[in-house]
Amino acid sequence: MKALDAIRTVLRFSDMGMTYLGEMSDAPLLRPGPWGGNHAMWIAGHLTVVEGRLHQMLDGTPNPVHHWKPLFDWGSEPTDDPADYPPFGEVMEKFKELRARTHAFLDEFGEEGLDRPTRCQPPGFRGFETAGQAILIIAGHACGHLGGLNVVRAAAGKPRLFRPSEELRAF
Repeated sequence: MKALDAIRTVLRFSDMGMTYLGEMSDAPLLRPGPWGGNHAMWIAGHLTVVEGRLHQMLDGTPNPVHHWKPLFDWGSEPTDDPADYPPFGEVMEKFKELRARTHAFLDEFGEEGLDRPTRCQPPGFRGFETAGQAILIIAGHACGHLGGLNVVRAAAGKPRLFRPSEELRAF
């Protein structure tokens, strides 16, 4: 397996998770429990801001959703007021647009492009020195938020992300 194949696999897995996240449009601010936690709106916005940061690293251009950072970036806390947020569908569409740019980057530069130095790195963080490192970390980060999404979906009465068949359970 080549590195490009591995990165595409992680991206596809997180893309699948975003499909499930999109199914939360009927309850985007539902909390996973009385103890707090991230609702679907915050997860969607956070992953969108981070995907925008990826393109800032890859291209050296400003994060196109920089204006959402106070709502969704490091240190932000989800609120329960819908007026605090842009429409859920808008956030999901922006993520899809940015993720399409990530896939297009890989299509354009291929395996050799993974070793391209990033144009900038987040201050105080290591591991984002090459395009391949940055894309893999951001894709894995998105996968990490799927655990929180699973809990929010359960609170909404929606099916869990993974429902093994009887055959698979017996395996």
